[in-house]
Amino acid sequence: MSLDSLKSRIPDYAKDLKLNLGSVIGNSDLPAQQLWGTVLATAIASRSPIVLRELEPEAKANLSPEAYTAAKSAAAIMAMNNVFYRTRHLLSDHEYGTLRAGLRMNVIGNPGVEKVDFELWSFAVSAINGCGMCLDSHEQVLRKAGLERDTIQEAFKIAAVVQAVGATLEAEAVLAE
Repeated sequence: MSLDSLKSRIPDYAKDLKLNLGSVIGNSDLPAQQLWGTVLATAIASRSPIVLRELEPEAKANLSPEAYTAAKSAAAIMAMNNVFYRTRHLLSDHEYGTLRAGLRMNVIGNPGVEKVDFELWSFAVSAINGCGMCLDSHEQVLRKAGLERDTIQEAFKIAAVVQAVGATLEAEAVLAE
């Protein structure tokens, strides 16, 4: 299971995705931990068993046990937060924004890795899940920590490609039934 194996499964009509997958992962300027944490978190967020099965072993091999767990934690906590905060934002009744969330989010305060890495992974998952409030919040933290826009864009390019590959392969699996 690997990036090459995943690329080989992408149909010819989605050649751009195959090229982009190789580029955003294989030619990324992100440090290894940021790259592979982003890959793992977005593979989980893509909800594609195929993508996750293919990319997880390589991510695990490139991450410390702490970073591996933190990337999975980012995907988990953002699955909840993205729904909660996106809903709050989309409701026309802004009073919901004044109510106490009452949801545990302890991992954000102590993710077990550098805060900036966890924020980047949370940002990438938020891109897949489409939560504008979370995207803005994480982007501001990343910029304040000194990350450049190009670096942040790397994360959402990975998210976009991983999500697209997942959607394409899941559609192909359904059509092959």
